[in-house]
Amino acid sequence: MDNTNQLFKGVFTALVTPFYKNEVDYDSLKNLIDHQIAGGVHGIVLMGTTGECATLEPEERQKILEIAIAHIKGRVPILIGTGSNYTKKAIELSQQAEALGADGLLIVAPYYNKPTQEGLFLHYEAIAKATTKPICLYSIPSRCGIEIATDTVVRLRKAYKNISAIKEAGGSCNRVSQLIKDNDSDFSVLCGDDALALPFFALGAKGVVSASANLITRPMVKMFQLSADNNLESASDINRQYYPFFRALTIETNPVPIKYFLYKAGLIKSPEVRLPLCSLSDNSLTLVHNVFESLHGFE
Repeated sequence: MDNTNQLFKGVFTALVTPFYKNEVDYDSLKNLIDHQIAGGVHGIVLMGTTGECATLEPEERQKILEIAIAHIKGRVPILIGTGSNYTKKAIELSQQAEALGADGLLIVAPYYNKPTQEGLFLHYEAIAKATTKPICLYSIPSRCGIEIATDTVVRLRKAYKNISAIKEAGGSCNRVSQLIKDNDSDFSVLCGDDALALPFFALGAKGVVSASANLITRPMVKMFQLSADNNLESASDINRQYYPFFRALTIETNPVPIKYFLYKAGLIKSPEVRLPLCSLSDNSLTLVHNVFESLHGFE
């Protein structure tokens, strides 16, 4: 897509990677993609946190991308996660994604090595120079140990126009307001936390990268559209209905809960995750079962 202002807008499903007997389950992957498109999702994210990219072999990653992109067939935009805490590796992954047909790139802040803000700027600068694809920054301090400062975001946006958006998962409405205020109107702020999607929309965020949309695709799309139409009262009704589900997805580490919900709904064959993630505890299973029984409208 050439119009990056429209690319980073709407509901983007952070797609899980289905496993069966510790192998990638490509049939379930295709089934899940079809569920997203039937639900009216605005785009699909591959190789994000929810997709367990950290525990995929390079050969698996390549095959997943090839199969998913071929199955999507241009029906919706595709964002591919290409982040790494090694800049050279992030560049390689970004160039691979571009070659395979990504519409945009989702690039998480470097984790573990905790660079300074100058280091972050130089990291993203090197990637922006190495690809022509639109880039969505991804700030999630709870996983990375650092935040992409608002000043750094502004500096990157001014220097490289292909840095077009940020997925904001820091949990702060104040920060969202600051990001929107300090950047030009074509820059998109996307929510990275389903439980905060509605308040972020109300502040001017242009979309959400959603784990919930794996299952409740239509309700998430409807909540976004109502918000975009300034019908916050009706959007709030949807948020209220599904809020227990949003919270249940954080009872243990993502994507463990959402995979179990998808398994219960028959959208994937197994709730398997790869170590060091593990199955839900008995207490969490009880909560998930109760929330699942109360769900309506995810078909």
